[in-house]
Amino acid sequence: MEEAAPPRSRCARRRASRRLRARGGGGAGRFRDRADAHFVDDEDSVDLFFGYAAAALDLQRQIAAAGIAVDAAHPLYVYLPCGVGGAPGGVAFGLTLLFGDAVRPVFVEPVASPCMLVQLAAGLDRPVSVYEAGLDNRTAADGLAVASASLLVARTVGALIDAVVTVPDAELFHWLRALWTGAGLRLEPSAASGFAALGRFLAEAPPTSPKATHVVWTTGGAHLPDAEFEAALART
Repeated sequence: MEEAAPPRSRCARRRASRRLRARGGGGAGRFRDRADAHFVDDEDSVDLFFGYAAAALDLQRQIAAAGIAVDAAHPLYVYLPCGVGGAPGGVAFGLTLLFGDAVRPVFVEPVASPCMLVQLAAGLDRPVSVYEAGLDNRTAADGLAVASASLLVARTVGALIDAVVTVPDAELFHWLRALWTGAGLRLEPSAASGFAALGRFLAEAPPTSPKATHVVWTTGGAHLPDAEFEAALART
């Protein structure tokens, strides 16, 4: 039986610590309302959301340089790992501004922590956690181990999301090793999730256009300690 990381894993603990400080439990709480400080909430910051959206410009330049067409006949599917939702939401928003309906954002979440999927399924009136859906938020993808999605993101880009794909931890480790041995990409489990989602999505909902382009968004792992990376490789 595969052992999953507890929900309050390394990245989850850092996020929880930041939120406690923001509510007055530490330094951030003391600076939040100061005129000479600018506080950024990772769940509810429009500035941060637009910052993520700017990344779409880089992808647009890369696509243009490769001579790839993006239009109604050549849709662009982008597989975006989703934790609280800020990064994938911002990227999806930015790509939609650039390519309109030709872009098809696909969010990717662990099977035990699909906070955006749960939020969109439940509606946008109030925050809903994966625990309310009977899930335990236990996943080795600690960067995606989030129980509740950002309502700001869900309300802003929910209608733009083409699909949400959930992936099991075992597939994250499979792709982590495959991408290391086959392409020299040093990824953490969260960063490998888009590759795990690609095959699942194509099997369940293949694009109607044979001329579609598929882009897997991956980030994280280059600075993973050697011991942690070796341990992840050993789990495949």
